[in-house]
Amino acid sequence: MSLPGRKAPAGVSGVRRWLVTIVVSVLALVLTLVVISLSVGSSLPRTSLQDYLPVIVSGLGKLSSTDGAGGNRNSTAVGEELVQGGRESLVEQNGLGGDVNSGQPSPVTEKIESKEPDPVAPGDTTSTPDEDSSKDSPKAEQGTCDLYHGRWVLDSSGPLYTNNSCPIITQMQNCQGNGRPDKEYENWRWKPEQCILPRFDARKFLELMRGKTLAFVGDSVARNQMESLVCLLWQVDVPQNRGNKRMHKWLFKSTSTTIARVWSSWLVHRSTEAVGIAPKGIDKVFLDIPDETFMDFLPRFDVIVLSSGHWFAKQSAYVLNGNVVGGQLWWPRQAGKMQMNNVDAFGVSVETSLTSVVTDPNFTGLAIVRTWSPDHYEGGAWNTGGSCTGKVKPLDEVVRNGFTDAMYGLMGILAHIEVQTQTRKHREGQMASLHLRIACIGACQGQ
Repeated sequence: MSLPGRKAPAGVSGVRRWLVTIVVSVLALVLTLVVISLSVGSSLPRTSLQDYLPVIVSGLGKLSSTDGAGGNRNSTAVGEELVQGGRESLVEQNGLGGDVNSGQPSPVTEKIESKEPDPVAPGDTTSTPDEDSSKDSPKAEQGTCDLYHGRWVLDSSGPLYTNNSCPIITQMQNCQGNGRPDKEYENWRWKPEQCILPRFDARKFLELMRGKTLAFVGDSVARNQMESLVCLLWQVDVPQNRGNKRMHKWLFKSTSTTIARVWSSWLVHRSTEAVGIAPKGIDKVFLDIPDETFMDFLPRFDVIVLSSGHWFAKQSAYVLNGNVVGGQLWWPRQAGKMQMNNVDAFGVSVETSLTSVVTDPNFTGLAIVRTWSPDHYEGGAWNTGGSCTGKVKPLDEVVRNGFTDAMYGLMGILAHIEVQTQTRKHREGQMASLHLRIACIGACQGQ
């Protein structure tokens, strides 16, 4: 069944532009594209798909469910971030502007499992990263490779695009244009432990997505993932801008492939009108009502990538079944104890949006959930003196926060779960600007 919809006020004021780490974005993007390729490539000859991805990854599972009584073929894949070996003890990381579990400021961030990566140095003529992968990794048989456990290695092949080769990179996203002196951050590549992850092939991706639409739905993290993909594809086919304020779209005419983006801060309905004890002006997040700004477009999409999280650290009130049940950075003393904090609210919102997508009879595509991507501030938040300018190498460690923990509670409603740790390990490539106040969630968009 579909959850009820509700009209949101026109426009969202006061949206602060956050940017996302390019290396993290590109990595998450490549893994997302592998999932997409495996799913949408079924209509292509088998040799074409195997040529694009030599090792079929068993961890991706079966991304297409059988047709239901209503003919709904919706599929779901989730990029969840677990530690290798299961749900081991992880460290805590505070959310943007405060403790994600309590809504109160807490600067505590601890480290675990810190070890220096064993990179292949640029210019090393004795062993390329791909050769190294085949030597020290067990030869994975078809259907046995796990993409999500591995390490970062230096790749002398160089970036797939640069600040100069992609026109949509803005000045605030231009690392080198804003004074970053080093270029090593361009060359880090994710290497799975038991297989070789092929270098992204833009032409083959466009062919696999011929006539289809891929949409990113979420906040600035989704925006930067979409921009990274457009930059990758721009190198082989210059797209046409076919978007508007409601939905940004780029059309690649050679294959009639559309890459789209729809902004949705919480993935659920929001309003600033007064509700119960929550006064007018404060964002009300309706946790049980999907965001109509993207649900209206859902039937047009063949693949949808959902992501959210960081806006749950902003001031807001949470509404469930018409009642105000909690809030973040807001709660009247006379209201007593909150029933729901921001982490729990995040979990409910993801369940609402995902359930609405996969049960919509008009959507027959693939739904992918890209889970919470950590920010990398030290010494404060984005607007209180925090900085991310000191990150030059991957930390090769895993951190824990309440938002990613919240995803574990959703596993029961998901048909297929994918696990990945690499986006939580990479804190290099953060510095888009040496002179501008920016968000460290995203920085170096250009490589």
